[in-house]
Amino acid sequence: MESFSLILAIVVVTALAFDFTNGFHDTANAMATTISTGALRPKVAVAMSAVLNLVGAFLSVEVANTISKGLVDEAGIRPEVIFAALVGAILWNLLTWLVGLPSSSSHALMGGLIGATVASAGFGAVHGDVLVTKVLIPAIAAPLVAGVAAMLATRLTYRMGRNADAKSSEKGYRAGQIASAGLVSLAHGTNDAQKTMGIITLALVAGGAVAPDSDPPMWVILSAGIAIALGTYLGGWRIIRTMGKGLTDLQPQQGFAAQTSAATVILASSHLGFSLSTTHSVSGAVMGAGLGRKGGVVRWSTATRMFVAWGLTLPAAALVAAIAEWVCGFGDWGTAVVAVFLITSSAAIWKISRREIVDHTNVNDHDTPEIPAEEPAGVVTQAIAAVTPPPAGPSEDLSATIPAPAAADPQAPSATSTV
Repeated sequence: MESFSLILAIVVVTALAFDFTNGFHDTANAMATTISTGALRPKVAVAMSAVLNLVGAFLSVEVANTISKGLVDEAGIRPEVIFAALVGAILWNLLTWLVGLPSSSSHALMGGLIGATVASAGFGAVHGDVLVTKVLIPAIAAPLVAGVAAMLATRLTYRMGRNADAKSSEKGYRAGQIASAGLVSLAHGTNDAQKTMGIITLALVAGGAVAPDSDPPMWVILSAGIAIALGTYLGGWRIIRTMGKGLTDLQPQQGFAAQTSAATVILASSHLGFSLSTTHSVSGAVMGAGLGRKGGVVRWSTATRMFVAWGLTLPAAALVAAIAEWVCGFGDWGTAVVAVFLITSSAAIWKISRREIVDHTNVNDHDTPEIPAEEPAGVVTQAIAAVTPPPAGPSEDLSATIPAPAAADPQAPSATSTV
């Protein structure tokens, strides 16, 4: 291996910084439902997720190869291009974390890489077929598939347990939810940690440090796994709050169904080399689980904000990366300006976040900016409720049934207070 240049070292460090933000940005994917249902204490949940993310990083390199060999043309890509791509991805991750929106770190990285590559070498350097088949199509399909699977799994779960003792059933599903959360964490490591491996490997090829078409070196796999694990352990509490309480209120049965469905989709995509968004998969599964319970309500105001963020992720990260690449094109001083801008902007976002601290002590609080006040069932929820048959047994999720407006029992839940 040739010796590192200064710019290549900067790129590697910046890539690991992105991996770190990816970790705390996406902790919610694995642990939000587990924390919101009380299956695990918040700090225990993020520690477990961190360890399994690290393990998952060593299980496959298919997604890493999709990024390092397939998405863009390696020829003519300079390390400065990779640096600019990472700047766009990191800033988008931090901005969406600040407002508590579970956007896709994966798509932020893809968008940054595409924007910087186009600014440097033109549209011809982006492999459009790979972009469509392994990034865009999975981006649309993943939340739909995970959502439908979670909705069906939730209904099946309640039906199978309708005659079971409520307390014993809930205890069993909490244990199952812990296992499924671990599976999501493992799946996240096999998919998201590899994206950083791929971007570092691409930078090493661009800088002449490794041969073209090389798999990620072991030190790259290890460092990427450690970086995402450390970020996961910090816990992206703002996004955990939105995912766990802002979209819908989940019971253990729903949490188990959502996490199992999402993990299945993520692991399948990792095996196929699809660089899908774990955020899209888990968010779709959470909404599907919310709709799968009789009387369930998804907070569509929060979901709409999330959908908007999803749509903006690729173009926003691409635009910032393209501008950063243009500035880097002026030489070393341009690269230094971009680096200073990244550090200053990151520090400013962190300082703003200190105005309202969200951590493991208040992550399950209600009535916060990330969790809007109770809202009536939307059109989709009402349509699903209209075709859902009544409960088949006396013990089937009575908390989810919708009472008449004049219900005498003051403790009976209302249509808008349960999800």
